[in-house]
Amino acid sequence: MVTVENLTKSYSEGKVKAITNLTFRVNEGEVFGMIGPDGAGKTTLFRILTTLLLPDSGNAQVAGFDIQKQYKNIRESVGYMPGKFSLYQDLTVEENLSFFATVFGTTIEQNYALIKDIYSQIEPFRKRKAGQLSGGMKQKLALSCALIHRPKVLFLDEPTTGVDAVSRKEFWEMLRRLKSQGITILVSTPYMDEASLCDRIALIQNGSILSINTPQAVTSAFGEKLFGIKSEMMYTLQQDLRSSSVVKSCNAFGEFYHLTLKDTSDDASSALLRSLKEKGHQSLEFEEITPKIEDCFIKLMSEGSN
Repeated sequence: MVTVENLTKSYSEGKVKAITNLTFRVNEGEVFGMIGPDGAGKTTLFRILTTLLLPDSGNAQVAGFDIQKQYKNIRESVGYMPGKFSLYQDLTVEENLSFFATVFGTTIEQNYALIKDIYSQIEPFRKRKAGQLSGGMKQKLALSCALIHRPKVLFLDEPTTGVDAVSRKEFWEMLRRLKSQGITILVSTPYMDEASLCDRIALIQNGSILSINTPQAVTSAFGEKLFGIKSEMMYTLQQDLRSSSVVKSCNAFGEFYHLTLKDTSDDASSALLRSLKEKGHQSLEFEEITPKIEDCFIKLMSEGSN
């Protein structure tokens, strides 16, 4: 449904590389996640694929149409929800939805079944101006407007940024229902925990893709033992771990540090714990843990910088 071949885009006369030689494919009916921090190139990529920007080089097809030669066909075939709320703030909920339906030559009634589960939650507020909606309600309205013409491919650029945890959960439940109706979904997010909700993910950093696979395959490819550790003196613990000759990597994750060791034997682990206790660390908690997407992302970044 989406084919990307060696896409490159830069700004400031080539001084700032937004994306570099991106190549990947998205299957029909798939939820494909672009996972990466702010500035990774996700928005630039989505704007190119929705024909709002031209690439410097490379090519892509969306729904079978070329992004440069058949941009009108693509605009009729895709829905796009940008990261920043961009609907008309001074129009009501109903007026915004009617406007977008009219632009695409359809009506709310004609495609209501597609947006019913989403729109029904904000329909009681259909006479309220869009600018007066909460973050979660704006999100649902924007998604309804992106779907009203029944697109084949849906692009969602950081759709859950700035909304509460409950709204984030509801949003992903809506995406699962949309997938069941055959819509191909590309979603970008800086939230690593949302990666597990996608069929496949691309980890992207500084405009380059680090890895593409299923979330399970990405974590399975971590390839070494990972440990979690904490003590009562967390700042001092971090300094001691990073200065230790047996510690390979150490990164903060919530109330724990996640670390890998140069030697993963029980003797090496025991020696590290003895050394930490000798330095005054009490109530140490140390255990082997299962890698998460964040761990894999950090490892891939580290390997790429070496």
